[in-house]
Amino acid sequence: MDPTAYVTAFVTLFVVIDPVGLAPMFVALTGEMSHRQRRQVGFRAVCVAFLLLTLFGLAGEQILHGIGISLPAFRIAGGILLLLTAFDMLFERRTERREGQTAPEPQDPSVFPLAMPLLAGPGALATMILLSGQGEGWGYLAVIHLIMGAVLVIALVLFEMASGLARVLGRTGIMVVTRLFGMLLAALSVQFIIDGLKGSGLV
Repeated sequence: MDPTAYVTAFVTLFVVIDPVGLAPMFVALTGEMSHRQRRQVGFRAVCVAFLLLTLFGLAGEQILHGIGISLPAFRIAGGILLLLTAFDMLFERRTERREGQTAPEPQDPSVFPLAMPLLAGPGALATMILLSGQGEGWGYLAVIHLIMGAVLVIALVLFEMASGLARVLGRTGIMVVTRLFGMLLAALSVQFIIDGLKGSGLV
């Protein structure tokens, strides 16, 4: 497997999961908690997200075959979904949607909304299925899941640094980073669509 494919996988997952953008959201969800409670919530959220993403990474293609959907068709649909996510990031709708999810769950937001849908959202689940289907062998799958785990570890580290990070970046800095990730995700999602069209024989 071309090493650049693994770099692309990391960039794709990093952009879709968006740990930097989630750090201020984590602060908002855990604002009245102690540092220890924040650490526990962040750890639980990352563990649950890892399990969900692993499930879809390992069994997603079989699920698709079971309901009669081809992988090229899912690549195209997943690419379109990621493109819509990119538009949300570029035009700030994603931030507004996330901010709308912060009110409930004052006691323990680790499963909802942190793990699902913020960390392991529809875009991330679709990305794991798409990436897992782009190579062959358990070695490739293991590397993809290690990459996904690395992105979640980065998210956990940023959760630890969330308060200071939000102050350093400020709202303007977070907006700039989110838009940059949106541009990268738009390009990668178009590539998914092109790959799906090639796999279907239409191109």
